[in-house]
Amino acid sequence: RVPLVESGGGSAQTGGSLRLSCVSSLWPYSERCIGWFRQAPGKEREGVALTVTGGGSTDYASSVEGRFTISQDNAKKVVYLQMNTLNAEDTGMYYCAATIRRRDCGSWSGTGFDYWGQGTQVTVSS
Repeated sequence: RVPLVESGGGSAQTGGSLRLSCVSSLWPYSERCIGWFRQAPGKEREGVALTVTGGGSTDYASSVEGRFTISQDNAKKVVYLQMNTLNAEDTGMYYCAATIRRRDCGSWSGTGFDYWGQGTQVTVSS
């Protein structure tokens, strides 16, 4: 069973919005760092947003701050990434990843995250 499943990707125009979802089947759900990462063709993976399940802390990469919002529904065990004011540089495969319980968030490159989803593609065009 895949521990993290992403959905919500697709195509959007510049300035548009998309909301990604990451459903977790990890147990226990809480006290894990969950991050959204992306990778564009020919580029290295980069983190865009982090949160701790069951808590309220969030952190964002400077490239998305003010445009993206990470949130969660603890009852549904879902972490969302609301993406607004999209631009072409946001194009890429988006992944969610989680740490083992009670481990600090890994690096913005993804090192330290133990579980990964299969990704959902986001394409932004003008």
